[in-house]
Amino acid sequence: MVGERILEATGGTAQEIAQLGNIGSLRGRHNAQNAACAVGAALALGVDRRVIQGALRTFPGLAHRMEEVGRKDRVLFVNDSKATNADSTAQALACFGDIFWIAGGKPKTGGIESLSGFFPRIRKAYLIGAAAGEFANTLDGKVDYAMAGTLDRAVEEAAHDAESSGLDRPVVLLSPACASYDQFENFEARGAAFRKLVQDIPGVAAPVRA
Repeated sequence: MVGERILEATGGTAQEIAQLGNIGSLRGRHNAQNAACAVGAALALGVDRRVIQGALRTFPGLAHRMEEVGRKDRVLFVNDSKATNADSTAQALACFGDIFWIAGGKPKTGGIESLSGFFPRIRKAYLIGAAAGEFANTLDGKVDYAMAGTLDRAVEEAAHDAESSGLDRPVVLLSPACASYDQFENFEARGAAFRKLVQDIPGVAAPVRA
């Protein structure tokens, strides 16, 4: 794998098999690695290279893991509710540049200190759940934040701020870095609630896939 290209190296030469650029469901190094493994398996089974590229472009992704759930004008809404710890959230923050970040829930040991390298990417954070106070202390003086409290309020505020930001590619990202059990039964319920809140925003449409 080189950059956004998946290559097959045989006999001392490398041949491009697929391009991952502009495939929203395969953003990030972790998804590129997964795609490369899938491509290797497909090649071993004799799948045509053109079929492989087409399959990658139409891959919908996994629910609640970097799931694109809506778009309004320039604003993209991404459901990463499965990110229940800082390490998982780091994978999502690494994929975007202008992030309106919804975070919080039932905190886990370590908090979000390890995410400080990604703070310059975050335009504003919207903190929910039991971890809100702890996260606010970590972000104070480094990232603008709002104590939203609940997911519905966080979505409303983040959507408004992203729309009015004037940025080219703002992203409203739910990537909580926390368990869900303080306000939701599980991360699936939290992600489903986020998806519904986004889809109920006037003017939001389903993202167009390549």
